[in-house]
Amino acid sequence: MVLFHKHLIIRAELDKPPMDLEEIKTWMKDLVNEIDMNILMGPYAVYSEMPGNRGITAVAIIETSHITCHVWDEKSPALMQLDVYTCSTLDPYEVTEALKVFEPTKIEMKFIDREYNLMELPV
Repeated sequence: MVLFHKHLIIRAELDKPPMDLEEIKTWMKDLVNEIDMNILMGPYAVYSEMPGNRGITAVAIIETSHITCHVWDEKSPALMQLDVYTCSTLDPYEVTEALKVFEPTKIEMKFIDREYNLMELPV
């Protein structure tokens, strides 16, 4: 297997953020399938009640690395920070397509090749 070391970092403002732990876990499972990866553990999700940090944090360990996110649902629009790191290939637009269920109003992303250095890739 050839390793590629791709890291997608997304900041998304959402009108309809996930508020339920089962919802975000199902979404992560679907995302893993959409990007043609395999789950090794999880997804796991917890809800933080800490003022200023209230929201869901979720993680999935995939065969080729991990997917993590945190959603701050106190804000309007809500904010999701999402990381997808893989040693495989990755189409960033498959990930942004999966975000549409949360009705994003704004999506910003950086796509990084971590093979030999931290080279930003065009998206």
